[in-house]
Amino acid sequence: MRILSTVKKIPGGIMAVPLLLGATLNTVVPGLLNIGTLSSAVFSSKGTATTIALALVCIGSQLNLKQAPEVIRRGGVLLLVKFFAGALLGILTANIFGMKGFWGISSLAIISSVTNCNGGLYMALMGEYGEPVDVAAQSILNISDGPFLTLIVLGTTGFASIPAMDLMAAVGPLLVGVVLGNIDEDIRDFLRPGVLMMIPFFAFCLGAGINLMDAASAGISGILLGVIVIVVSGVPLIFADKFINRRPGYAGAAVASAAGNSVATPAAVALIDQSYSPFVESATAQIAAAVVVTSICVPIITARVAKIYGCARDLESNIDGSTDKNRNRVIEL
Repeated sequence: MRILSTVKKIPGGIMAVPLLLGATLNTVVPGLLNIGTLSSAVFSSKGTATTIALALVCIGSQLNLKQAPEVIRRGGVLLLVKFFAGALLGILTANIFGMKGFWGISSLAIISSVTNCNGGLYMALMGEYGEPVDVAAQSILNISDGPFLTLIVLGTTGFASIPAMDLMAAVGPLLVGVVLGNIDEDIRDFLRPGVLMMIPFFAFCLGAGINLMDAASAGISGILLGVIVIVVSGVPLIFADKFINRRPGYAGAAVASAAGNSVATPAAVALIDQSYSPFVESATAQIAAAVVVTSICVPIITARVAKIYGCARDLESNIDGSTDKNRNRVIEL
């Protein structure tokens, strides 16, 4: 059976297929993924942080320190566009329709989902279409992970600021990789295949944290929220990537998703501000649906953008004469 070649034919399949497999197993037989010890550490949501951290070490090892300003610039542009897209829509919704929002979609659900992005999905797509600088930009996008940006938008108390230690913890694995790769080129070469190898593992772990029944319970409103995330953030992200970052736009398309971790954001917000408690259940289900919708659609959209406007492989081919050596190097990353 040629499983891998079949999966690769699907846009973003290296990420999407394991993610959907993990979500399916977590929905049908959740106990199977939580039998404990080593199995749960690799094949459940408990392994998400570890597998992504390992991928970040490998990514960091491929990053030359001379590229650091470019990483900050590209990642910063995408982060700010994603943040303002969700913040503006959420605030506008709250001002016009109140906290309940429209069509059952609350401002809490909108802000929580649109301001966040699926870092694992972004890394997987950049491993397929991008270059080391694109993948390393995830260290900047990590700031959107969790409820921090949502709390900032909602104007809550001291929790609205991002603790410096949390930020350091998010970029720590990447920094370790940067140090190792820059002090020894042999380590850089050794870790190069690690990014692509880790993608199916952290994708499965991300999927193992999604319950498809919860996503389905949100119905049309959950699907609509997924579309909102893609359109409201995706369009400005692609334009920003093309005209501000001066890139083809594939990285912007890859950020137009809802993060799996954002499913827990409504509950985290309600712990701080009890007035949001009535919206937690519906917002959680809707965001879960949006995560599934964007996880399926964003790889397809990214592949389409890369085909129309080009990707890192095309850019490198134009510069270096389309050598097989360079093609293989980018694909491995």
